[in-house]
Amino acid sequence: MVRTMPSLRALLRTARRVRHSSRLSAGLPPADAVMLDAPDSRLSPALVAAAEGAYGPAAKLLATTRDTAEWELRDRYLGRLVAFARSRDGWLDDWLDAAPGDPDALLVRAGLAVRRAWESPAAAERLGEVAPLITAAAEADPRDPVPWHLALDHARGTRATHTAFESVWTEAVRRSPHHYGCHLAALRYLSAARHGSHRACFDFAERAAEDAAPTSLVQGLPVRAAASLLLDPDTAGRTAPVPERRIDAAADLAIGLSAAYAPGDPWPAEIRNLLAYVLVARGRWREALEQFRLIGPYAHSFPWSQPLPWCPSSHRSQSLPWSSVAEDALARFLEARDAARLQVASATPLWSRAAHGRAHGHYA
Repeated sequence: MVRTMPSLRALLRTARRVRHSSRLSAGLPPADAVMLDAPDSRLSPALVAAAEGAYGPAAKLLATTRDTAEWELRDRYLGRLVAFARSRDGWLDDWLDAAPGDPDALLVRAGLAVRRAWESPAAAERLGEVAPLITAAAEADPRDPVPWHLALDHARGTRATHTAFESVWTEAVRRSPHHYGCHLAALRYLSAARHGSHRACFDFAERAAEDAAPTSLVQGLPVRAAASLLLDPDTAGRTAPVPERRIDAAADLAIGLSAAYAPGDPWPAEIRNLLAYVLVARGRWREALEQFRLIGPYAHSFPWSQPLPWCPSSHRSQSLPWSSVAEDALARFLEARDAARLQVASATPLWSRAAHGRAHGHYA
């Protein structure tokens, strides 16, 4: 009888999955409707026009974010426009030729230069050369914190001292005290692979979240620190350098932030993707499935561009059926979503307690 118990449990899990998996798919968009790093409704037309060689819509979009002080959106749009400019020679040159003093064109130029420098084998040296371009972008509109995000990334790449980094940080937060992009740049500076440790990252992220408004994306900074810890290959097979309770607390905080936004909203999608990743790693399947519903069609490359390499021993990563199967970010996202659905289904009783009480011949 003892030998048959594992088989019985496996049969029950299978029966539960068959019974509940379809129902648990409710609210999850079909796989072919999920998009990776999809632009929002404002950015999309600018990218379409840019693909046709026109810079005007992108210029207007960035000018609008500057005029209305939408610094978070400006930061996001900059990243996407820099990625486009990197793959389309001449587009940014035409813009700069037509408007050489345009603060938005100067910002894209600085962002592109920083990205290319980071990709160089001689990154520190190349980053030193682009400092004047960052300065020009910052001086073009002294209110704008986004050039200071670039400056923080530049300081990290050039291995600036803490004192030097703090001076740049002061300028950034003076312009926008709770700017998520600048806080993320500071978190990266503190990361274990650079100047600090995972513990220092958590300390910074938790303090920043305490100071931020309940709906600020900075509330998601601790879960970003948690995801970075889980993605760090140096922690594989080791005792977590940060207590597991802090990882769970970061997830709980991000759950509260996520609840403040509508399902399928692209604005918090990055945080929701990070949160789903951490919840899966912690074996918190029902909460992870709910976040996948809230994410809707907006999958993000980070963190799904890498398979889950490690999670605390109490939630064994080797039990995850998707951990090394998928080869790209979108496939990993979809497999993690399916894994959460199946795990919840297998843990759901075949019948409700009320039905169980009426149907004496059933079990589970």
